[in-house]
Amino acid sequence: MCRSSCLQMRCMYMHHAVCVHFIGWCSSLLDPVADGMLPHHLRCQKQSLSTHPNIGQQPHKSHSPHFQLNSHVPTLASIHKIYHTLHRLNLTEDVGPDTHATACCPRAMPPRKKRRPTAGDDLSAKKSRQDSVYRKQEPSRIQETESFSSKRCLEWFYEYAGCDDVVGPEGMEKFCEDIGVEPENVVMLVLAWKLNAQSMGYFTLQEWLRGMGLLQCDSTEKLRNSLDYLRSILNDATSFKLIYRYAFDFAREKDQRSLDLNTAKCMLGLLLGKTWPLFPVFNQFLEQSKYKVVNKDQWCNVLEFSRTIDLDLSNYDEDGAWPVLLDEFVEWYKDREMS
Repeated sequence: MCRSSCLQMRCMYMHHAVCVHFIGWCSSLLDPVADGMLPHHLRCQKQSLSTHPNIGQQPHKSHSPHFQLNSHVPTLASIHKIYHTLHRLNLTEDVGPDTHATACCPRAMPPRKKRRPTAGDDLSAKKSRQDSVYRKQEPSRIQETESFSSKRCLEWFYEYAGCDDVVGPEGMEKFCEDIGVEPENVVMLVLAWKLNAQSMGYFTLQEWLRGMGLLQCDSTEKLRNSLDYLRSILNDATSFKLIYRYAFDFAREKDQRSLDLNTAKCMLGLLLGKTWPLFPVFNQFLEQSKYKVVNKDQWCNVLEFSRTIDLDLSNYDEDGAWPVLLDEFVEWYKDREMS
């Protein structure tokens, strides 16, 4: 850094000396009238040359009768251009009595001192850094907490399946205890529908991974937080109808085409017990009836009956396409009301 500064100062001094001597030589050629064409700084430098011993002894060609001022106008323009070029390069300086004394050691600006930070600055800077780190880490922490992990979901499955690839009745009981839900709760039916489970009381590995992936649940805590969402699905009429139809195939024995009566009554109570006011009466009818099973057509029509028929059964059409099971229920109900 010091060597570079010295080279720069030497360059400035050499350019300054060349400029001064060049101006002195030109001034010896020019008539005093031409002094008015020189810039102010050049006139000052010319005046300083009058006391210079070497230049002052040179013969003055300005007294020559053959001197032509107009012939030196291009020279003056070149001098003026050179001066401004040096000025733009910061290689010119005013000539004064102390110019040569300070040329070798030009005054430089003192280095700027760094302000010593105060205690308040330290605290604010520390807080700013902490906030910056927090903002960078917070999104990743939230993403890590909420993101679904197939590995965690698989480990979670084997907590209840043991060495098998299916969660059986014992594992299902422990699973219900962990999530705080009774096995007979309707939310378990909704969960089974989400997993597309094929058999009541069993969750296979494939069903588990598919369904929990859709729910984005890979832990007991996340599933607990999703229970309200699963219950809310029942409030949608279309989704409820899909779950109702699913429940028939889910609950029946796979080698049977119909649902045994006791299982049918339990499933109807689970799905319609709180929403259909006539369900207690219909349940009594099934208990005293001759039916031992409920087929799928009867099952699906019970839901349609509960949604469209008034509580007094006044709008029931006996000639409609209702199954015989419901015709007998309406007849039994009217006889009961009359007696």
